[in-house]
Amino acid sequence: MKPVRRRPADERAPGDGSSADGGGAHVPVLLDAVVAALAPQDGAVYVDGTFGAGGYSAALLAAARCRVFGIDRDPAAVRRGAQLAAEHPGRLTLVQGRFGDMERLVGAAAAGPIAGVALDLGVSSMQLDEAKRGFSFRLDGPLDMRMGGEGESAADLVARLSETELADLIRSLGEERFARRVAAAIAAARRSAPIRTTGGLAAIVRAAVPTREPGLDPATRTFQALRIAVNDELGELDRGLAGAERILRPGGRLAVVAFHSLEDTRVKNFLRQRSGGLGVSRHAPPPPGVRPPSFRALGPRAVRPGVDETARNPRARSARLRVGERTAAPPWPISAVASAAGEGRAV
Repeated sequence: MKPVRRRPADERAPGDGSSADGGGAHVPVLLDAVVAALAPQDGAVYVDGTFGAGGYSAALLAAARCRVFGIDRDPAAVRRGAQLAAEHPGRLTLVQGRFGDMERLVGAAAAGPIAGVALDLGVSSMQLDEAKRGFSFRLDGPLDMRMGGEGESAADLVARLSETELADLIRSLGEERFARRVAAAIAAARRSAPIRTTGGLAAIVRAAVPTREPGLDPATRTFQALRIAVNDELGELDRGLAGAERILRPGGRLAVVAFHSLEDTRVKNFLRQRSGGLGVSRHAPPPPGVRPPSFRALGPRAVRPGVDETARNPRARSARLRVGERTAAPPWPISAVASAAGEGRAV
């Protein structure tokens, strides 16, 4: 079967899955499917690695008398979650940090193996809807894009990288076929004045991209590439997958919702490799030098939103959910995550 190449999500695509109009109540994407995959149990402990507006955490807490650790690198998300934590005293613990560090952030406090980990990848609708955060090409604001406020901003990258480096970044992380044109336009513009705002960068990109795709702003892919680079999102995902493998108990579940092919491919390849995708039967002892599967992939393909969900929430249309169940085998070396990250394409 020929691989399907999906376009990257535009600004209607969530991390946290907000309503279609960009405001109002936040609607978690594939909520029922994620909760069903994790199968919450009384007394068990779960990790919501991308807390956001708390949609998945709230659903887990409502489904069973369980405990949830909500992790988010965005301090604003942690502050907003205080009300939900107050509604579930002793059951929801909020932690500011990166989900790639979940073993360190949760390990000691959980005092036992974890029954499930949920990851909802990408930028959240709340971050997109705040112009001052610098994620949106619809709203003019400082060209920032830092989820946690630390490190280089998008403006710093745009100023520092050479034209060739910019083209490579926009092509590889944004899957932009006009990456060279965009990089050349950015390089020309910054010779006249620094590019410091989202509106300024979006205008430069729109003028450089010669064709228009229906429903997709020409700035989408460039903004995606810069955001991923600023926040090291793919590296964070690799660390998060490895962290989940180390903290999950046998029979524990990992549920990951991704919104573009770069993320989904990494998740797919991780679960394929860890579940014996090298052609070794999980029912037979592994040959010498072959590691036993640490996961069992649940379902041959990604779960996608149904027609009703995408009609209610157009931001959900590009979402893909993949689920794995932890075996009793020891975790693989962390280096094995990176070796599998770039293999194959998501379908």
